[in-house]
Amino acid sequence: MKPRYLAAAIAVCALTVTGALAQTNPAISTTSANTSATPLPGANSFSEGEARGRIEARGFSAVSNLKKDDQGIWRGNATKDGQTVKVAIDFKGNVFAE
Repeated sequence: MKPRYLAAAIAVCALTVTGALAQTNPAISTTSANTSATPLPGANSFSEGEARGRIEARGFSAVSNLKKDDQGIWRGNATKDGQTVKVAIDFKGNVFAE
């Protein structure tokens, strides 16, 4: 391969990798604040373990009975401030006590 073409190929690869690294997934909330007042239905890609971890990261413990409903919302029970509550996590990562 000629040096000129090699340099061009390297430049294209570098731009492609830089663009891919700069992308984020706007569907997943990365803040500790909810982006909605109620759980949003949608295709939820969280595993049960990931859903449990996000709920626990919001201050809940003893997370149990997690089940994903037909709207893609994980629902279960958890404890916070000494009280057992129903919890839900939507496809964006918003966590709710119900």
